[in-house]
Amino acid sequence: MNNIVNIRVSEQIQLDQARIGTLYSQLGETGAQSVVCRAMEELAARMAQCQTLWRADKPQQLRKKARSLIAIADQIGMHRLAQVAGDVTATLDAEDTVAVAATLSRLLRIGERSLSAIWSMEDLSI
Repeated sequence: MNNIVNIRVSEQIQLDQARIGTLYSQLGETGAQSVVCRAMEELAARMAQCQTLWRADKPQQLRKKARSLIAIADQIGMHRLAQVAGDVTATLDAEDTVAVAATLSRLLRIGERSLSAIWSMEDLSI
């Protein structure tokens, strides 16, 4: 056990700019910015709650919280985040704790990077 390998997992983050553009054309700049900001706050809070629920061994509550991420992420064009939240619920349904741990870690990684990417967009008004 002398060799330890650190694996850096890096995944391309994709934001659906067309979805964000649609929000802006439907709601105007102020309305769209409000929706995006509220969605980002909710995503961050729910991801933290998912992590807390996993540590507290509350799989049913974790499933509900992960499911709730899907619609919010889709609303602002974070389709990969929505997909991974669905993967978390599927692994919970399969009662595969190793897979839940892996997909939840992936969810948190992608979620953090997606939130950073949308936050760093200089001009959301496309």
